[in-house]
Amino acid sequence: MKPFLRICLILSILLTSGCWDRTEINDLAFITGTAFDLTEKGEYLLSLQFAVPTSSDGGGTGEPQQKFFVLSATGKNANEAFEKIQKKNSRKLFTAHRSVILIGESLGRHGINDVLDVFSHDPRQRLKTYIMVVKGGEAQEVLQTRYPFDQVPMEAVKEMEIQRAEIATSLRDFFLAASSPGVYPMMGVIEAVSEGSNPSNKTNMFKLSGAAVFKDLKLVGLLDGFEADGLNWANSHMKDGRINAELPEGIGNVGMVVVRASRMIKSDLRGDRIHFKIILHGKGTLIENNTDLDVSVPKNLTLVQHALEKSAEKQIHNAILKLQKQFKADAIGLGRELYRNKPTEWKAVQKEWDQKFAEAEVTVDVKLTIGGAGMAGPPLQLNAEEILK
Repeated sequence: MKPFLRICLILSILLTSGCWDRTEINDLAFITGTAFDLTEKGEYLLSLQFAVPTSSDGGGTGEPQQKFFVLSATGKNANEAFEKIQKKNSRKLFTAHRSVILIGESLGRHGINDVLDVFSHDPRQRLKTYIMVVKGGEAQEVLQTRYPFDQVPMEAVKEMEIQRAEIATSLRDFFLAASSPGVYPMMGVIEAVSEGSNPSNKTNMFKLSGAAVFKDLKLVGLLDGFEADGLNWANSHMKDGRINAELPEGIGNVGMVVVRASRMIKSDLRGDRIHFKIILHGKGTLIENNTDLDVSVPKNLTLVQHALEKSAEKQIHNAILKLQKQFKADAIGLGRELYRNKPTEWKAVQKEWDQKFAEAEVTVDVKLTIGGAGMAGPPLQLNAEEILK
């Protein structure tokens, strides 16, 4: 009886196993990037970049074959445009390998609620995908740009975002900020540029260009790269950030890389007066010393450290001031700190927080620790007589 049962079990396994609903890889069109723009008729222009899974022999012509192509379609919403692109494609559109979603600046200022909705309902969409605003042009322009270092351009954008050189925001990050009290969401900014002095031989590129601030899912303003770096630190998102400073009395300038940073916010609410103190601690290495100072000497190191701290404070304060006075949008999350730590005070000001934030007094205190300065010592190109001890 036992051998018979074993045979029945084996047969049942064989009959019930297998991928009956699988899709072969050759039947999939891999989307590497998505771009949304707004047409003059008020419709959405959806553009998709696809990877071309073929060899680079150019079909025997000896010329390398382009590794990507772009298809576009318009629609009243993202779903309609997506379906139109599917009808142009012989393979099933596959979104799981998408690296970046690009939003044209004009669409961002119009509002992105409708184009974002599909990503919160469709389970095929990955919330770890980066989302960015394209500055000064249509998003599809960046999607169509050939990048010299990567065969599929959107892979280059993903790597730039992973480095977190400026603001790096995923769909998940954006949704969390947009639905959280006391903070407005941001996303990174990218723009298409041309490199080279010869007009007939310029290279099309793209570069990170700061941060975009949203209020009620509408783009209200852009921060440049310098301001975005300051805000990145104030938001405790800095990674390998760089600080430069001019020393007093024309001594020269120095630069450092911050490899570790932390943030603490103190708040004080008394009547109509609101004061925030942002305390930032950073640790890094001095990588450039364009002075005559021997920074291994404690008093010189203190002078350099103080100059770098003041430079960082000014950079961060200028970014916050722009959020307060121009955008009236708390993208730094000061209101969120009140909501978490002082809920009673937050309830009293939350309905008019935009105005309260704009009027709040915000001070920044930066404390830096420079390591490895002893190994750097004085500039090696100077004579002993030229070095200031």
